[in-house]
Amino acid sequence: MIRRPFVVALLAFVLTAITLIGPARTQSLSNEPGFRIVDFDWVDAARSRPVPARLHWPNEIAARDPASKARVPLIVFSHGMGGSRRGYSYLARYWAERGVASLHVQHVGSDRSVWTGNPFTLVQRLHSAAHESEALARGLDVRFALDRVLSNDAGPYGARIDRQRIIAAGHSYGANTALVAVGAGVMREGRRIEAKDPRFSAAILISSPPFYGEPHLASVLEGVTVPSLHVTATEDIIRIPGYYSPAADRLAIYNAISTPRKAIAVFQGGSHSMFTDRAATGGRDLNPKVKAATAELALAFLDLVYDGDRTSMTRWNARWQPIMALSPGAPSLLSPVARSRGLVQATN
Repeated sequence: MIRRPFVVALLAFVLTAITLIGPARTQSLSNEPGFRIVDFDWVDAARSRPVPARLHWPNEIAARDPASKARVPLIVFSHGMGGSRRGYSYLARYWAERGVASLHVQHVGSDRSVWTGNPFTLVQRLHSAAHESEALARGLDVRFALDRVLSNDAGPYGARIDRQRIIAAGHSYGANTALVAVGAGVMREGRRIEAKDPRFSAAILISSPPFYGEPHLASVLEGVTVPSLHVTATEDIIRIPGYYSPAADRLAIYNAISTPRKAIAVFQGGSHSMFTDRAATGGRDLNPKVKAATAELALAFLDLVYDGDRTSMTRWNARWQPIMALSPGAPSLLSPVARSRGLVQATN
């Protein structure tokens, strides 16, 4: 999705600039029975870039051990092209109700504003939003937002976050952003350009597009060493003006990561946008099932990574097998349709 060359001098400045904190407005929007929602309107003054974010925080009653003061795991989530901090609420709700917080970061250079304005310049706006400089800026947005939520600037939440269980996650362009946050990078003019944040100890990657138009994904992803969960579907095809990516590209990302600490789930059928909050896309019956399965799978993956507990993953495989082309950790085979699309099974 990201094809144009970096302006290396600009990137060097961005990567080495001291992060300054601009004015921030915090607003508590709701306090649900199981969780609360808090919006932050942060500004990274060093880049003159707003970094809005929405935190879904589990209430004490929702913690797995309500009597304890245990630290709370945090998933930092990056939206796809044209999204916002309000998106993927079904994931945030499910996670928060089960004791896992999520911080949804909005990227102003590639957020919902790309869809507004003159329709004749839409392709130009999309190309600009997919430029490599914006891809790196998104990675720095994630770093900045994590800095802020872990600080006193976010109120009481930072002190409760488990520093050993911070996960990068995202959908589509956001999955690429999460990969950048955990070590993906490219070589430009003899130097590697990346925005890796060592505070992330795992990644959840939904519908990852290709990187930078480069044919050698292994070199792009060689810095990704944390455990990663990949989620896609046999009809996970990206079609936006001026851009096309077949479902097999999702598998290419998975296969190019060298660490064996990875798992993949491929749903049968579906669509690229069914992982967003949109209803019905990918099939009226399948859409809500995939949403429920994806939210549940993420936590089963975290149980496996952090606690070595396979119980949740085993239960997940048994429950959702009817809608799967390939299940994580299961010896299932891809359907003929999946194979015809180049979705070959890889070793988990």
